[in-house]
Amino acid sequence: MKKTKYVLVGAGDRGREMFAKPLADEWREAADFVGICDPNPVRAQFVSKECGGVPCYEDFDRMLGETEPDFVIVTTPDSLHHDYIIKAMEAGCNVISEKPMTTDVEKCRAILDAERRTGKKVIVTFNCRFDPYIVRIKQLLAEGTIGDILSVQMQWSLDTRHGADYFRRWHSSMAMSGGLLVHKSTHHFDMVNWWLDDEPEHVYADGGRYFYGPVREQRGERCLTCSYTDSCEFYMDIMKDRFKREFYVSGEPFDGYVRDKCVFSEEIDIYDTMSLSVKYGRGALLSYSLNAYSPYEGWKVTLVGTQGSLEAQATSDPLIDAGSHRFIHVFNQRKEHMTVKMKKVTGAHGGSDGLLRKMLFEQGGADPLRQMAGSWEGAMSLLIGASANLSIAERRRVDVKDQLI
Repeated sequence: MKKTKYVLVGAGDRGREMFAKPLADEWREAADFVGICDPNPVRAQFVSKECGGVPCYEDFDRMLGETEPDFVIVTTPDSLHHDYIIKAMEAGCNVISEKPMTTDVEKCRAILDAERRTGKKVIVTFNCRFDPYIVRIKQLLAEGTIGDILSVQMQWSLDTRHGADYFRRWHSSMAMSGGLLVHKSTHHFDMVNWWLDDEPEHVYADGGRYFYGPVREQRGERCLTCSYTDSCEFYMDIMKDRFKREFYVSGEPFDGYVRDKCVFSEEIDIYDTMSLSVKYGRGALLSYSLNAYSPYEGWKVTLVGTQGSLEAQATSDPLIDAGSHRFIHVFNQRKEHMTVKMKKVTGAHGGSDGLLRKMLFEQGGADPLRQMAGSWEGAMSLLIGASANLSIAERRRVDVKDQLI
């Protein structure tokens, strides 16, 4: 049986853990991992060594020409996704893109146009669609458990470990990531789009930066050279961690990428506090909020339909989400209450990463819940975030799909 050939562009930690190492190990019988492209030779060679010596390239076109892959996996910084996605399709390859598919309307339009022009396809890796807890919610909604959904309230909190990390690295630049409403919330918007089986119509949003950025005088350029390491609760000793030292610090001379930037830097221009309202095509309303400085990490959702409501939550705090199970609560109009009790699943992102890879790399299997997302699903999620950014900047309602015309 002929193996499917894959190459990876973007040798960051997500590309390394989610794709490179699994391709070289658990999926080596079905997949032929033939190339890694990254302008930073330290990171590219680090990943190559972990994967048994996969050839490294600094030139993307050369890699495509020499390896002739079936799929290009794109895990670069978000603002560069469109370049590699489009080049890959024009070279005759299908694409697997890390979320978000891209960062703004113009780049999204260019990807959709290239997909139509070339006949190749883009897969966007929304691992939330494979989380067993989130999948069970989808099943309950698809069965009509609460009738036609009219209202969704979703609250998402990032704690001061995970949340702060977005403000240390390239994600803190709106130009590179689209901000958290694109980079992070695209997961959450896709969940709601998938649960509702509907598409967004228009968006209102507001947001600000209140906790991170230049809110204190005692700050430096980065943790490594900061004068306030003894007093700052956000100090990260990048030299103490062998992986960060070898993967990031050793690579700095080649591209200047600093992994331990000060979370109070004046250069930060993304929001840390956001809220928005989305109107869907069939009338449902979504109220969504995200903050990046909560004492604990997790999410809560309430969906209300014509025949009842569904409530779910998941957090990483054992004081709130203790025990070995998670619960989904369903209430109907007769005041009856049903509880679905689910055992917690281990593994990266609640076991979803491994389940996503299984569907990706086995290929051709059944997909009754439409968990595999394509370019249009990628567009509908990122455009909620991009529209929210525009709404915040211009203080107006933004029509989502009108921007693609």
